[in-house]
Amino acid sequence: MRAAERASGLSERELMQRAGQGAAEWVWRVGAGRPVTVLCGPGNNGGDGYVIAEFLRRRGLDIAVVAPLAPASETARTARGAYGGAVSPALSGRHAPVLVDALFGFGLTRPVGGVFADLREQARRSHEYLIAIDVPSGVDCDSGDWLGAPFAVDLTLALGAWKRAHWLMPVCAAMGARKLVDIGLDLPQSPTRVSPRPRLRAPAPDSHKYRRGLLAIVAGDMPGAPTLAGEAAMRAGAGYVKLASNHSHPDPPAELVIERDASALLSDERVGAALIGPGLGRDARAIERLAAVLDSGKPAVIDADALHLLDPDVLEGVDCSRLLLTPHEGELAAVCKVFAIDATTKSAQATGLRDATGVTVLAKGPDTLIAPCDGGLVFFRGASSWLSAAGTGDVLAGIAASRLAGHGDPARAAEEAVWLHGEAARIAGPAFTAGELARAVGLSLAAFL
Repeated sequence: MRAAERASGLSERELMQRAGQGAAEWVWRVGAGRPVTVLCGPGNNGGDGYVIAEFLRRRGLDIAVVAPLAPASETARTARGAYGGAVSPALSGRHAPVLVDALFGFGLTRPVGGVFADLREQARRSHEYLIAIDVPSGVDCDSGDWLGAPFAVDLTLALGAWKRAHWLMPVCAAMGARKLVDIGLDLPQSPTRVSPRPRLRAPAPDSHKYRRGLLAIVAGDMPGAPTLAGEAAMRAGAGYVKLASNHSHPDPPAELVIERDASALLSDERVGAALIGPGLGRDARAIERLAAVLDSGKPAVIDADALHLLDPDVLEGVDCSRLLLTPHEGELAAVCKVFAIDATTKSAQATGLRDATGVTVLAKGPDTLIAPCDGGLVFFRGASSWLSAAGTGDVLAGIAASRLAGHGDPARAAEEAVWLHGEAARIAGPAFTAGELARAVGLSLAAFL
């Protein structure tokens, strides 16, 4: 963002005018003519607040500006001088329908305390609808952590570009609706981005089951999880799904082919990808099965129990650029510990694991992100919170492996899988089971064709 501002050739004052007026248009729309209170901090986020206040004042709204401290930057002082109304150092008992939080934006490194913390709390109690400018005050924009007490809002207006915190827990859960305010910057290309909705393709006219992708799922001690993954995989695009298992599976889908010999299946040159982990277990036989998948050299999704079997020795000599790891928060922390990655935030752990091994990491959860093997980060808009149920991770792994079998690109498969998973949850409705989610994947796929 700062690089784009420097490269634009525009003055800081012009950029503030664009940001403030763009945000003010949103406040005007959602405020619907109601009185508005604007909290202004001493920095440039506060300067944006003064621009917003003047824009709305000129449109005839009842505006009150509250600023505990005078502007500290020249640009913010100019914005304060251009505001034609009064400025109060305190709320002084004001109650209004709409509050604009322009106290602190991105770049904050210390907790919000003292008079500003008190002001936020008073404003929360005395206003109905809260709007944050860029981010709610008190946010570490890189980590997504709160700096001080949380401050939930109803609408967050990102200025110029998305920041990492807009897509990371815990703060993104408190941002309400998120809207991007375009201020006309030519943003540099970056491998870190928000995932756009994909457009998938139907099979080519001359396709057959092997060309569409043969997926090998290597099972272990527990039959349920790999069967769930297979159910999802059959509906996510692969032409053929085989399950390697040495024990019986009660009432498996008729279309899911079950074989006993995992090594023989993995030696089939027609296999486009493998999935290992759901229901695998962590005993000696599980270690042997994981070694067989890695030794095959095929693109593979490593999930669940298989993640706990990884270490530097296991990955020695393996082409890790062909691997996709799909850990949840606890699994991610455990794998990072094994690989001596000293990081605490989700994004840092995912990139650290990627950099240490060369794999692609799909770090799943309410703030799912991908660390592709070739760099950067991919963030996603949140999916249904009903996905917080047992077995949904097995479904995600099955979808990702199905997509991987078709084209062999782990990062692309991960991105497609997250979208298909989220759309399947929308179709399944509330309180679905993992089986119902898996059976909705076919309809989900149709939404992206």
